[in-house]
Amino acid sequence: VVGRWIDQVLCRIVDILMAIPLLIFAMLLLSIFGTSIPSLILIIGILDATRVFRISRAVSLNIVVMDFIEAAKLQGESLFRITIREILPNIFSPLAAEFGLRFCYVFLTISALSFLGLGIQPPTADWGSMVRATADLITFGDYTPLIPAAAIAALTVGVNFIVDWFLHIHSRLQDEL
Repeated sequence: VVGRWIDQVLCRIVDILMAIPLLIFAMLLLSIFGTSIPSLILIIGILDATRVFRISRAVSLNIVVMDFIEAAKLQGESLFRITIREILPNIFSPLAAEFGLRFCYVFLTISALSFLGLGIQPPTADWGSMVRATADLITFGDYTPLIPAAAIAALTVGVNFIVDWFLHIHSRLQDEL
């Protein structure tokens, strides 16, 4: 928000990265750079950070025009102090919700890539590769592939419940019981 040209350059880079579907772009980059765990972490981290950048920028832009930010500027507070004391506490709730959602999406992306053979490679265990290894058994009425798939679903639902509980506990607008 501070440097207009830096903001514009970052927004255009994020727009370019978000224009390509995440799973397809991750598959392309993993086929180029290899399927090691560090490259998997780096590629998915960069591709998924675009969404966090977008929401944090949007929420920050809504907050910096509020009266309490103007009051802090008029008091002569530094940009660092305004960011730490005024902006960050007010963007905490939306970012906490987004990070919980992003965790689920990253986990599902890694599982999907592992199912397709481009994610975490054996002998390292991964739920996506477990589903892939047992996928043929489903045609014979064996429900073994559903066990890691159910674990993936349970983790996703569990993380969402934890994030909702965390936001409810730390929300300033607590419901009265």
